[in-house]
Order: sequence, then structure tokens, then C-alpha cells
Amino acid sequence: MKLVPISSAGGAGICARLTVPVLAFGGILMAVTQTVVVPLLPDLPRLTGSSPGAVSWLVTATLLAGAVLTPVLGRAGDMYGKRRVLLAALGLMTVGSTLCALTSDIRVLIAARALQGAAAAVVPLSISILRDELPPERTGSAVALMSSTVGIGAALGLPLAALIVQYANWHAMFWATSALGAIGLALAWWTVRESPVRSPGRFDTWGALGLAVGLVCLLLAVSQGGQWGWGSAPVLGLLAGALVVLSVWCGQQLRSGQPLVDLRLAAGRRVALPHVAALLAGFAFYANSLVTAQLVQAPVAAGYGLGLSIVATGLCLLPNGVIMLVLSPVSARVSTAYGARVTLAVGTAVMALGYVVRIVDSRHLWVILLGAAVVSMGTTFAYSALPTLILRAVPLAQTASASGVNVLMRTIGQSLCSAAVAAVLVRHTTVLDGVHVPTLPAYQLAFAMAGIIALAACAVALAIPSDPSPDGTERTAGRPGPLQETALEGRS
Repeated sequence: MKLVPISSAGGAGICARLTVPVLAFGGILMAVTQTVVVPLLPDLPRLTGSSPGAVSWLVTATLLAGAVLTPVLGRAGDMYGKRRVLLAALGLMTVGSTLCALTSDIRVLIAARALQGAAAAVVPLSISILRDELPPERTGSAVALMSSTVGIGAALGLPLAALIVQYANWHAMFWATSALGAIGLALAWWTVRESPVRSPGRFDTWGALGLAVGLVCLLLAVSQGGQWGWGSAPVLGLLAGALVVLSVWCGQQLRSGQPLVDLRLAAGRRVALPHVAALLAGFAFYANSLVTAQLVQAPVAAGYGLGLSIVATGLCLLPNGVIMLVLSPVSARVSTAYGARVTLAVGTAVMALGYVVRIVDSRHLWVILLGAAVVSMGTTFAYSALPTLILRAVPLAQTASASGVNVLMRTIGQSLCSAAVAAVLVRHTTVLDGVHVPTLPAYQLAFAMAGIIALAACAVALAIPSDPSPDGTERTAGRPGPLQETALEGRS
């Protein structure tokens, strides 16, 4: 059966042509809402009358909710309709932004930020919709753009928030994201049509609860380990709880006739290795913006810092988002020509090269920007290849759930990176005017760590089996693989 291009299906016209940019806008908006709170963190204890520890939950709550809901909403999308669940995720994000704009109560803010975390499912749901609705020759570039929106939005969110916070009331930032969320929701309702591809059955409620508890225990331990102490009873207890709960969950998933996550499919090399690569690439990607932001804001008296403001720091990160936007179609063409695993390997190798530049010179702004740009180039290629590898390895009916797990692995990688970088920078400090400031070797060690992880991701990419076509060559991203062909035959 040949897929019908959305430009000629059903209600053709402008709505069909806007589907890809509207979904990409939703992905960018998701990343923006996750990062806009960062410039506010130093001032929020005073603004909300709460402690710094309570304020940190504005980041943690979004992380936990996103990690838990991404695979759950992905599975729900496969079963009940991807458009329906996509609209629900965008709606929860918009409601969360509005609540943040209306209150200064830290408890309500934390709950609202958890609602915003539901938007993490937008990217895997959108990728699944694109796979279902677009013809094969357009899928590669669209999926590459959709996957890159995470980096694009993160690069745009910080300068946007910094400008609003500097020149307006801090609630205006959330009003802005509320308005953007409402626009994104309305556009998605108008342009995106419901996919006919469904995975009928009964939703695995126990599996969703088990995964939620296990992930909360794991990510809470990782995100709070530096503050609570890695050897403290709460952190060790959470890690032990995560191990026990996730072990029981795996057993339950293997026994279930309709599991939340098909572990047997996920255990195959063509699915498991891209998930491992996603975790490693997420780690390597996050160090770029996380460490760069701290490095350029370091005081000049430290001997290496530039003493930049939050706004200037955001502008330094802005080119990274532009790079990802421009290079996403290029990475799709590379995947079409040489295969997605080659694109992933090249991308992670380029990321490692960028960190070499960061290690060699982290004192001059132009070199810092060059190194960050090289890492962003590699990230674009890696992130665009990951969903393509997943799409080629799973049936149509499991696209959203499998893509959700891949995005989850990236999230876990970013969480591990945040914890590892914090541990390195806290351990290697010098005293400056009575304040402990990270040393330059500490930043270089963080870059070296990220570069090594990127090389590990490259090795994993090279180990991913190719998808041979009947003539013995590797299939390209523009054509369906064996599992997709089987699913398409079922649709006809």
C-alpha cells in the first residue's frame, strides 16, 4: 500500500501544508517552557518567600512529570489517537503556564510546572504523526526537524526569558508562554488530523504506575543527590527503591499480553542500541549549554571568566539553536544517502571534536562560541538520526510509545549529565572574595567527560545493525523498513 501525502489527502490545502511547521512549533514551545524558569531561579526565593531548596523543585517537578508522562502518553497515543493525546499534552502545558502567571505561591507553582512537564510527550507524538501521515520521501526531513526542536527551543528559551525578566515583571514570562501555548494548541487542533493507525487493546494501568514510581525514585535521587548527599539515606533509599520497582516492573511487562512497553522488541539490537545511544547523546548534548552558561558568567577575577550577564549568556547560546534549525534538513539528507546509523556516528564524533576545542581554549569568547557551535552541529546530526533508527525498527502501531522511550532515555542522560557536572564543579573550586568558584580545570574536566561520553555514543552507533534492502545495500531513511512494510500491508 502506498502512503497518501497529506497534501492530497482529505481536506488538502493550507492545513496540510502547515502540519509540519505547526508540530515543530509545538516541539520548540515544549523546550522553551522547560528552560524559561532558569534565569528566575536566583531571585525566586525572594519573590515567592520560599527557600532555595523549594525553588529547585520548579525544575525537578517538570523533569519528573515529563519523564513519567512521555512513555505513558506515547502508549496512550498509539491506542486512543495521537492527535487527541497531543492536544491534551499541549493543553496541560498551557494550563500550567497560566497557573504560573497567576500565582506567587511556591506550592501552586510547583504543581503548575509539573503540568507543563506533560509537554515532553509532544515530540514523540509528533514524530509518530509524521510517520503515519507523510509520504516516505518527506518523512526523513520532517522527523529530523522535529527531533531538533528540543535543542532549538532550549537555545531560544534562555535569552527570551532573560529579556522578559530583565525588562518586565516575572509573571509576564509565563503569560508569554501561556499565549504561545494557546496559539500552538489552536494551530494543532486546526491543522493536524487524526492518524488512522491504532494499537487496540486495554491500557496497562499497573505498568504505567510501576514505571512512574520507578522513574520518580531514580530521577529524584539523581537530581537531588548533590543537594542531599550521594551517600545519604534518602538518596540510597530512592536508588534501591528504583532498582526494586523497575525490576518488578520489567517482570510484569514481560508477563503482560498488552504491555505499556514491549520489552521483547526493545531488547533487540535495532531498538536497544538506539536507546543506549540516546542516553549517551543526551548526556553529551546537555553539557554544552549547561557548562557554557556557567563558564561565560564566571567572574573575570577568576582568571578565565567573562562575567557576562544572563541576557548576554542567552545570546551566546542563541546561535546553537539557529545551527540546529538550519542543519536538520542536511542531516536528513545524509541519513537518506548513507543510513541513519552513519549519521548518528558522525554526529556524536563531531560532538566529541567540539569538546576538544572547548578543552584547548575556554578563555576567549570566539573560541567558546566556536566549540559550542561544533557541538551543536554534531547534536543536530545525532538527534535527527535517533528517531529515524527507532521508526525503522518498530511497527507503525508502536511508533509513539517507542519514540517516547527514546526521548525518555535522552531525558535520563541529561539528568545524569546535570548531576555529574555539578559534582565536578563543586569538587574543584577556588576561593574568590570568600566565595567558592569552580576552577578552569573543573570546566575542562566536564568537557572531557562529555567528549568521552560522545565517543561512547559513536561506538554504540557503529554497533547498530544496518537495515539491508533486497539488493544487499543499506536501506535509507526515505523507504520503509521490514517492520514498517508489514504494518503498511496490514493497513491496506
